[in-house]
Amino acid sequence: MPGISTFLVEITNVSRHGLWLLAGDEELFLPFEHFPWFRGASIERISAVERPTADHLHWPLLDIDLSIESIRNPTAFPLIARGAIKGVRTL
Repeated sequence: MPGISTFLVEITNVSRHGLWLLAGDEELFLPFEHFPWFRGASIERISAVERPTADHLHWPLLDIDLSIESIRNPTAFPLIARGAIKGVRTL
């Protein structure tokens, strides 16, 4: 049985432009332009984020996995999935 995660993560704000995430003591902005999978998702689904390792974020209700490095430097990770996520409205 795994122990309690010591890698803290919290969504601190969501706007029409993107969302802010606090990972430990680092605040990161995820603009919908670079992370379109979150656009149209409910606050409940966006807020249900987990951090299983220091560089891995997981949104189980959205079936999204991201590395923290891809948030820090999205241009280094140019592949963006196309299409809607099941259960999420696209705008």
